[in-house]
Amino acid sequence: MSEEVLEAEKKELAKQYKELLKISYRRLTAADKRLIRSAFDVAVDAHKDQRRKSGEAYVFHPIAVAKIVASEIGLDATSIAAALLHDVVEDTTYTLADIEQLFGETVARIVDGLTKISNMPYDKDVSLQAENFRKMLLTLNEDIRVIIIKIADRLHNMQTMDAMPEHKRVKLASETLYIYAPLAHRIGLYNIKTELEDLGLKYTEPEVYNDILDKIKESKEQQDAYIEDFTKVIKDSLDAEKLDYNIKGRPKSIFSIRRKMTTQNVSFDEVYDKFAVRIIYKSEPENEKFIAWKIYSIVTDHFRPNPTRLRDWISSPKSTGYEALHITVMGPQGRWVEVQIRSERMNEIAEKGYAAHYKYKNDEKEDVGLDDWLNKLQTSLENAEINAVDFVEDFKLNLYAKEIFVFSPKGDLYSLAKGATALDFAFNIHTEVGLKTRGAKVNGKLVPLSHVLKSGDQVEIMTSEKSQPTANWLNYATTGKARSKIKSSLKEEQKTIAAEGKEILIRKLRSLKITLDERTINQLVVYFKLKTSLDLFYRVGAGIIDNKKLKDFAASRNNAFVSFFKNRIRKPDKPEDVEREEITQKYDQLVFGKDEEKLEYKLANCCNPIPGDDVFGFITVSEGIKVHKQNCPNALQLQSNYGYRIIQAKWIDSSQSDFKAELLITGIDTIGLVNEVTKVVSNNLHINMKSVHFDSNDGIFTGRIVVVVKNKTILNNLVENIKKINGIDKVTRS
Repeated sequence: MSEEVLEAEKKELAKQYKELLKISYRRLTAADKRLIRSAFDVAVDAHKDQRRKSGEAYVFHPIAVAKIVASEIGLDATSIAAALLHDVVEDTTYTLADIEQLFGETVARIVDGLTKISNMPYDKDVSLQAENFRKMLLTLNEDIRVIIIKIADRLHNMQTMDAMPEHKRVKLASETLYIYAPLAHRIGLYNIKTELEDLGLKYTEPEVYNDILDKIKESKEQQDAYIEDFTKVIKDSLDAEKLDYNIKGRPKSIFSIRRKMTTQNVSFDEVYDKFAVRIIYKSEPENEKFIAWKIYSIVTDHFRPNPTRLRDWISSPKSTGYEALHITVMGPQGRWVEVQIRSERMNEIAEKGYAAHYKYKNDEKEDVGLDDWLNKLQTSLENAEINAVDFVEDFKLNLYAKEIFVFSPKGDLYSLAKGATALDFAFNIHTEVGLKTRGAKVNGKLVPLSHVLKSGDQVEIMTSEKSQPTANWLNYATTGKARSKIKSSLKEEQKTIAAEGKEILIRKLRSLKITLDERTINQLVVYFKLKTSLDLFYRVGAGIIDNKKLKDFAASRNNAFVSFFKNRIRKPDKPEDVEREEITQKYDQLVFGKDEEKLEYKLANCCNPIPGDDVFGFITVSEGIKVHKQNCPNALQLQSNYGYRIIQAKWIDSSQSDFKAELLITGIDTIGLVNEVTKVVSNNLHINMKSVHFDSNDGIFTGRIVVVVKNKTILNNLVENIKKINGIDKVTRS
């Protein structure tokens, strides 16, 4: 490394240190500055010989993470020091004991929580990544700062990902969308959540991301003009009330626009709320609510509100501490506009999340809402038996959940995820109440346990000592806590029955002159098509495997053993068979991996890929390779949780074979429309129509056509031709 470069890096380090102190959200004491300086010096020394893939000195990464923690999240000096040191124990010669000696127990505990889990043994069928997430979430109970610094670390990695190879980018981005963005959302770091989502989309679907970004840039002038028109209408009324306020427009994130395009099946131009208008006002704490509702009344005097779209998070703040009034009004040019009304304090909490509460709480206590959430999370973490992937899925159930508020018979207020059932409410009160639930009353009326609750409901849970969970309860529960407790209870019951079943099996086999050893257990598991010995013992204990079935097993035991052996010693294919196969499969071939190998595969039912689609292969446990479209609803989960089982795949030719595709058509019902559609399909020689279904409801026409095509180009042509028919509104591929 040349002298000039090293000199430039030294200057840059000095500049970064000053900047770190300057941009800190908190007032730093002299002791705080000493702590940060020491951590800065140790980080520079520890990482002095390391470089990032981009060629930059590695130490600039922990400094960047510390800057995010200091300014964007607003954490304390302890957190800033821990962020500077977050990679020291893992990557350098410094030990955890060194960190504790130099910086004390708290910093060491946070750094320990942040140190990545390496050389961890894991079952090949359980995702290593999911296990990492689970362990990472377990650290939440230790110190919330661990998870916040982890999010900052991921944000900086996402911001500097261009130097990485593409497959690593896709994996990291999928993982970010799958777990880190929802975590940031749940902790109340909305700005960071938005940036993580946008960067996640940038690397998982670059074309989509760039297309929306370009369109947002193009429409910025138009958006600014619209906000000016909106402001003109209400400005005089706000000024007459002598309010100190600021109105600005905020474009919705690229990710949220993409989500709306997908869920509502609309184009970019058809997404009506691509930005929100934000009114931020100055106020003394005692007048905050009064002024918010005054601004609400002024806005709704001038613009007609949509009564179903009022969100009052001032009277009942979100559990993250978020406070605001959101209203959707019919703005100029007949467009719906979301208006967010917040005080400066509320705005700061919305942007800084968790940390901003310290600034506005005289007693310096932690945010009660977040504390409450952490306690709830901890109860679901206590169940050590739950499979790591299930755990992450159950945890995610609670992340993006919108909230409802319900009351107990005594009038206590509980917050639950939207879509929660009476059974979820029972587990929310207490695990023991949930496990002993016999029935529920909502607003005085008896309801099934699967009854979905609404905000304002008064819910009474009836319990009985004799009640216990059944497998059906998993269909009635939606929250992660309820589901994990039910699964845990069912497992305990299964174990008890299995223990009895094992004793019964020993006795029954003895009467058939068979000894229950490991070999016999394996034969029984194979014979009854089960997965584990636990399943076998449980079925015997529950009476599903009875005397007759065991006698049948004994009779076929020898035959089964022989046929099992024959299957194992299968002759390899003859060379001429392989060649013949290659000839017949020459066209429409999918190839896998860098070497473009031709392997056995199945097309996934969840997304039905056809030649021309961007695809990837997923190595399943029992069904070989399953091929999914890159934008398959399950792709993120698979790429994030099972990165090591993903295999690159692409089509090398698409001119011979036929593939099935389903088209959904909507439009305004007119005479002869069905005839027109079928004529367009049947006129194309390269398309075979397999099934047709049309419905008409109050003048709206919907059609579902299954066609067989040779490739994507032919299908796209067909879609365009159907769109040209008068009365057709949309044609999409399911």
